[in-house]
Amino acid sequence: MIELVKILSVLPSGPSRLRLRFSDGTSGEHDFAPMLAEGGEMVEPLRDPAMFARAFVQMGTVSWPNGFDLDSIALRREMGAAGELDRPAA
Repeated sequence: MIELVKILSVLPSGPSRLRLRFSDGTSGEHDFAPMLAEGGEMVEPLRDPAMFARAFVQMGTVSWPNGFDLDSIALRREMGAAGELDRPAA
């Protein structure tokens, strides 16, 4: 069963890094440099740190003004597998 998880907040923390908080109570910082290095029509504008820093939450996903967005479930799974997530103290 796939757990539905949404992104609640996003905060730029470097030229290719974002601090994300998820609806399941986890949060963490992720480096998007590998994604930016792959390139592509929608990713190309995000190589500009000023554009990358304009990330925002839209309908539970991280999005950018050029219309690019990322699947929150896949991103949560990737960050979990990489050990990038922590839970706040109860």
